[in-house]
Amino acid sequence: MAYELEIKRIYDMPAPTDGRRILVDRLWPRGMKKACAALSEWAKEVTPSPELRKLYHSGEMSFDLFAKAYREELEESADAAAFARRCRSWLQEAPVTLVYANKNTVENHVLVLRQWLLKAMTSCKND
Repeated sequence: MAYELEIKRIYDMPAPTDGRRILVDRLWPRGMKKACAALSEWAKEVTPSPELRKLYHSGEMSFDLFAKAYREELEESADAAAFARRCRSWLQEAPVTLVYANKNTVENHVLVLRQWLLKAMTSCKND
């Protein structure tokens, strides 16, 4: 990869160094106008399933279990594999920033997604 795969809250100001900005939340962020988001894409297909989100956000599942289950969802998803290939291609030309709305910057799905993407992009170099 020529550039880095970054993460950033969508409420932080867009910057030229963000490169391609991709929203990786299932729902549109509250109070955010689409024009202000400066998005290149909205990748709902790589977000956790509604069932998984419900279990985690209701407190029925720890973050560790959520992260494990989410990685399993990503591993089984043809859409996620295709997204990883697109990210790898984009990163050859410009930075890619995964943007999210969650207030929790330590335990949220985008951290799991970024880690999974980095591994997936490395393993699919010969695709």
